[in-house]
Amino acid sequence: MRQVIIIGSGPAGYTAAIYAARANFKPLVIASSVEAGGELMNTTEVENFPGFPEGVMGPDLMMKMQEQAEKFGAEVLLDDVVSVELTGDVKRVVTGGGQTFEALTVIFATGSANRKLGLADEDRLSGHGVSWCATCDGFFFRQKTVAIVGGGDSAMEEANFLTRFADKVYVIHRSETLRASKIMQDRALANPKIEFLWNSTIDSLLGDESLTGVTLKNTVTGDTIDVELQGLFIAIGNDPRTQLIHGQLDLAPEGTVAVKGRTSKTNLTGVFAAGDVVDPTYRQAITAAASGTVAALDAEHYLQSLPAEVLAQAENN
Repeated sequence: MRQVIIIGSGPAGYTAAIYAARANFKPLVIASSVEAGGELMNTTEVENFPGFPEGVMGPDLMMKMQEQAEKFGAEVLLDDVVSVELTGDVKRVVTGGGQTFEALTVIFATGSANRKLGLADEDRLSGHGVSWCATCDGFFFRQKTVAIVGGGDSAMEEANFLTRFADKVYVIHRSETLRASKIMQDRALANPKIEFLWNSTIDSLLGDESLTGVTLKNTVTGDTIDVELQGLFIAIGNDPRTQLIHGQLDLAPEGTVAVKGRTSKTNLTGVFAAGDVVDPTYRQAITAAASGTVAALDAEHYLQSLPAEVLAQAENN
């Protein structure tokens, strides 16, 4: 039996692993077989993570985090969790490889998945003109023409943000009515760098090595046009990866795992959550890492409150 199992391996999961390993809890990180490292594995240069004034490639940052966790004694398993039993004093985690692990605590750090347009070249051009994070990648599009897809508050906020860098920002929306609040709509509509392309959906992405434009389809007439772009930002929402814990952990109205105040504590004793799976608002690597710190410290405090004989049973396995 383990003292700590961490499900997920993005900034939250690996930071939790670093702290738990340094506390000598020898955590097991179940990192996924195909998505180890989280969303940053799909990004290029990260310039807003503290400590890297020259920037760092997303995959390099995650590999360094993994190395740091392993240096202090964390074990990383490249497998997928298929089911969990979190309600008892001893938590059980089952992987796709057929292994069952037990632990006194579980840190749930599975992140969230950006909603995609479902286009053929979307994954191929990810990091090569296609992005899901304006605050992460907007800087790379100075004096460029970009577009953002979406009609909610996040899309309007990101469109305004992108005008700090880009010369032109298109907002592509499938109807003539935005979901965004009036104040956010007004700001975007008043910005001279923003042009709205109403009643439009993206039919295809253009470009070989990097994005050069998009083909738009009019939702009313069915006509198509090509629009030249160097960047496309997709802001149609994201979904917390909570499928594993439905019926066990309480969810917030936004669909994220509910935690108590500023802690990582869930409704189940000994189960903690961190990163984008609890954060519907900020969704940055640095906030996820900070959240992982909180989860590891909460887990440490919980373990220290257990009877010595219980803790010793886990230490000896």
